[in-house]
Amino acid sequence: MENNVTMTDETAKVDLLRENLRGRLASHKAPFHVIDAAIATEAIERLASLDPAHWADVWTSAGAPFEARARAAEAAGATDEARANYLLAYGFYHVARFPTPIHPAKYAAYLRSIEMFRAAGRFFSPPLEVISVPFTGRRDGDDADVTFYVRRRKAATPAPVLIRCGGVDTWKEERNDYNDACIEAGFAQINIDGPGVGQAPLAGSVDAERMYLPMLDWIRTQPDLDAERVIFIGMSYGGYWATKLAHCYPERFIGVVNWGGGVDRFFSREWSEKSINASSYLMDLGAARARTTGDATYEEYIDRVDGSFSLMKQGWLDKPHAPMLIVNGRHDEQVPFDDMLILLEHGAPKTARFFPGGHMGYGPNTFPTVLAWLKQTAGL
Repeated sequence: MENNVTMTDETAKVDLLRENLRGRLASHKAPFHVIDAAIATEAIERLASLDPAHWADVWTSAGAPFEARARAAEAAGATDEARANYLLAYGFYHVARFPTPIHPAKYAAYLRSIEMFRAAGRFFSPPLEVISVPFTGRRDGDDADVTFYVRRRKAATPAPVLIRCGGVDTWKEERNDYNDACIEAGFAQINIDGPGVGQAPLAGSVDAERMYLPMLDWIRTQPDLDAERVIFIGMSYGGYWATKLAHCYPERFIGVVNWGGGVDRFFSREWSEKSINASSYLMDLGAARARTTGDATYEEYIDRVDGSFSLMKQGWLDKPHAPMLIVNGRHDEQVPFDDMLILLEHGAPKTARFFPGGHMGYGPNTFPTVLAWLKQTAGL
């Protein structure tokens, strides 16, 4: 009887997962920002368990034909076809590692997703550059380099720079549609992983913002990039780092955007325990958060961040800061809305725009609102 109950529970969980994925696919929500809908639908129906190796295999298998087509197209000189298929291969391998590559099979998929994105990036306009600079100021345990992506505009004058950083599961390869729109608007685009995710050189900590300094110094060495017009946009957990950078290095930025990032209560034990069951999140939020700080369990993560990560308790929020835009959904289950209000109640006046719905406030007007502020702030 016990085995039957267990099997029934597992089947019910898989059914719920499939239902969630179908809805996300229909509305182009994460992790389906770059995907072939028909092949993804078939993959969803092939999911038979919650086992991470099975998950990775289903999505990697779905992406492999696109990789093969991309390589054949590139060999034939069909660069548009190669780019499109490399991106689709990337999209499936990205799903295969989602939300975080804590299993070897998911990590292998993550490495393949990077390879495919960079292969596609060779044919972007402007093309993708992979930049690695020495991590000056590194400490024991930190990696030697800071790696980020750059896409430059060809222009007569140096371009304003938009740096974008994602959260616990959306890394520097994601949301290339946003990159394209920002480049079209007049920005040079930089994408970097946040502390503890992707290829970041260190885990999240109370001073992990130091990993961004080598990139900011590098910008100053580039004659086609305007180091006096740099904006940082942090999405989800990246909004925390955007806010901290705005306060730690206000002279480096003409603006920052906190798009859905917690800054105070978000790091409390109470909120961590409450938000772990957020209905807006797909699969294991605890594992994704824990990986950002290099912790093996969610309990270890909570012990590490409770109190100490709060920018209020660190004493930053009443200090001078770069101009800031705050964006989120009014009914966020992952980040307490109180944290958005705390930002408005402290420091210099800020711009804020809140939308209906949950985490990030995604809707038809959300990104256009952010982009309009970015352009106005940069004088575009």
